[in-house]
This record gives sequence, C-alpha cells and structure tokens, in this order.
Amino acid sequence: MIILDDEIISNVGKKLIQKKISITAAESLTAGMFQSTLGDVPGISNVFYGGFVTYSNHAKHQLLGIPNDVIQNNGVVSEEVAIQMAQRSKRIMNVDAGISFTGVAGPDSLEHHPAGTVWIGIAFKDHHTFAKEYHLTGNRNQIREQCVISAFKLIQQFIL
Repeated sequence: MIILDDEIISNVGKKLIQKKISITAAESLTAGMFQSTLGDVPGISNVFYGGFVTYSNHAKHQLLGIPNDVIQNNGVVSEEVAIQMAQRSKRIMNVDAGISFTGVAGPDSLEHHPAGTVWIGIAFKDHHTFAKEYHLTGNRNQIREQCVISAFKLIQQFIL
C-alpha cells in the first residue's frame, strides 16, 4: 500500500499543467512508482508523455545511452549516473524537465552503499543539472515512497 502525500502530488501536478512544463522520469529503484504516482493527477497527460524504468545497468545503457564506463567508473549509486539519467531522459523525450532515481531500496546493500542511499537527479529547462543525495530509512517500500515524495518536493522548488 502506497502512502504518499496526496496534497503535494496534486499541487505539483497542477502546477506542471498550468505552467505547461513537460516532464519525464528515468527510474531505477523506484521502478516506475514516480511515473505511476504522477499519472494519478487528472490532466497530467498534457505534460507527461512517458518515461523510463531502467532497473538494470543494461537498461540504463540501452534505453538512455549512458556509457558503460560511466556506470563502471562511478557506480550505479552515484551523482554522475543520476545526472546522466536526468539529462538523457529529458533530451530523449524532448521535454522541459527530467527527473531520475538511482540508489538502494534494500534490504541488502549495493556497491558498499547501505539501503536507503539514494540519488535523485533533476534536469530542468536551462538550469544547471544536479543530483541530490538522500539517506532514507525504513523498509524497501518506505524508501521507495520517500524517494517519490522527495522528488515531488524537489520539483516543487523549481516550479513555484
């Protein structure tokens, strides 16, 4: 059961629609949860045309074109991979904003990073693309839900 902050989701979705800001996502650990949640907003199809679920390294390379050496040199749980995912998804979909999720939902660690280590990247219009690191707690699904809400809060900062 997903327990997300419906108010922030609705507000961000409505603002994206009102301001005609198109958006896409490239999701790894969230496995499409952000896009599914965004899809709950009535009228979102005016600005959300689709996105990517790139759970494996192969999918990140195949669908987004992230060079294998970027993944190998930085690790999949990294700022660089989050930035590449956000930039490339935005460019491929030709939209105003790309958001990305990469990290460890758990319960096991990945690349020596404990569960809850997450990078969320954002490429927004002509702003500098960046990624923010989070250290979340809870079980696997709680970490994924916290990622989604964190992303909506991050987007909200850009669209107010």
